[in-house]
Amino acid sequence: MERNLEHLLLQDHFRQRRMAFVVGPRQVGKTTLGQALLKVRHSTDLYRNWDDPAWRAAFAREPFAFVDQYRAGEAGQRPLVVLDEIHRYPRWKRFLKGLWDTRKDRVDVLVTGSGRLDVYQRGGDSLLGRYHQYRMHPLSVGELLDPKSPSPDYELDDTLERLAGVAGRPERVGREAFESLLRYGGFPEPFLDQSDRRLRLWHRERKDLLVREDLRDLSRIQLISHVEQLVELLDERCGGPLSFNSLREDLQVATDSVRLWVSYLERLYYIYLLRPFAGRLARTLRREPKVFLWDWSAVSQPGARLENLIASHLLKWCQFTQDWGHPRLDLHFVRDKEGREVDFLVNREGKPWLLLEVKSSRTNPGAAIHYFASRLGVRHKFLVVGEPIEAGTAGDVRVLDASAFLAALPV
Repeated sequence: MERNLEHLLLQDHFRQRRMAFVVGPRQVGKTTLGQALLKVRHSTDLYRNWDDPAWRAAFAREPFAFVDQYRAGEAGQRPLVVLDEIHRYPRWKRFLKGLWDTRKDRVDVLVTGSGRLDVYQRGGDSLLGRYHQYRMHPLSVGELLDPKSPSPDYELDDTLERLAGVAGRPERVGREAFESLLRYGGFPEPFLDQSDRRLRLWHRERKDLLVREDLRDLSRIQLISHVEQLVELLDERCGGPLSFNSLREDLQVATDSVRLWVSYLERLYYIYLLRPFAGRLARTLRREPKVFLWDWSAVSQPGARLENLIASHLLKWCQFTQDWGHPRLDLHFVRDKEGREVDFLVNREGKPWLLLEVKSSRTNPGAAIHYFASRLGVRHKFLVVGEPIEAGTAGDVRVLDASAFLAALPV
């Protein structure tokens, strides 16, 4: 399966002569991406995984030998080295610095890993200026329809033009991609299997790996049963406000412990938190974030699952602009003390730019989107509807079928 990150790395990143770090959730396709790039570069012998004991033994004797002994098969082809889970090595930064500083004229380097690679690169970074990091997301409607999109010269206004040009009923292929993603999620294995039974097994195994291996390895948490209960509680609260005090009462632990565990789950790409936008608006609620899952197929309630899927697509778009140097987009929601709320607000370079509501079937927007648009000076307003509908407008709000809206996004 082709991924848009593969084409972006080939077309743009490796021309910069920097290492590429690809981070993201477990089983999102990072290793498969690396292997696909190795085939393109005809250097499949340069894949190394820190979980391979044979390589670890060879590494202890001579860390750079596998690069020094490699002979390129095709003239003119610059070999690619792929290092998977190298951050499990305690001195991985020193190793990468030495590899890049002494052999960057001979090879390109791709480093892949789970969320821990992102965690461990923080702080004093001896690799500064030697790499660029990219976040890999689950599959999206746009990626399924056109994995070679977007081009490196993508412009934000191109997306608005595409959204303005949507007309008629949604296209069948886009609608089918959306419905499959909504049911099976965007992680490649369950999406390709298209099996409800295997999806349930996959959910169970993924949670076990996260809590009993990744989380213990990262944090040394002893109260694993409490964290398992927290994971279930977060699944139920998807799309809603995250109250640490409420979780503390349910778990019967200290609030600081709940905050710490939630931060670990966020760093390990199990959940992400959407922060409320305040700006200069009066009487807005600024403290409680919303919680969403990276795997929206684990959300049982249909309306919450739809909102989570839309949130994940919007987050992917925003982080694409951040990772690839486009005008920065950031994702928020907006809510005030009178109960008015709009599901999503996208900021462009720190300024409110786009408001979006999500509804399962209703095609008339609520009053809140007009209220906040007026006070924030937002011109672009959208209502995205889960059921198949014909594109249109309700006043000055663009009303679109979810599949048509998501297909217009660049990633």
